[in-house]
Amino acid sequence: MAYKISDACISCGSCADTCPVGAISQGDTQYNIDPAQCASCGACAAGCPVEAISEE
Repeated sequence: MAYKISDACISCGSCADTCPVGAISQGDTQYNIDPAQCASCGACAAGCPVEAISEE
């Protein structure tokens, strides 16, 4: 199951730095995870300082 970034995202970029498959990119107002690329490893959620990432 892919991970999703909520509206609590503060656009710090820590999730993109930890994603081993490059599934996270900067959007207009926050970072986004491409569910087709997400490996469901949870590295992004573990590295998020505001706990804005969870499994869908």
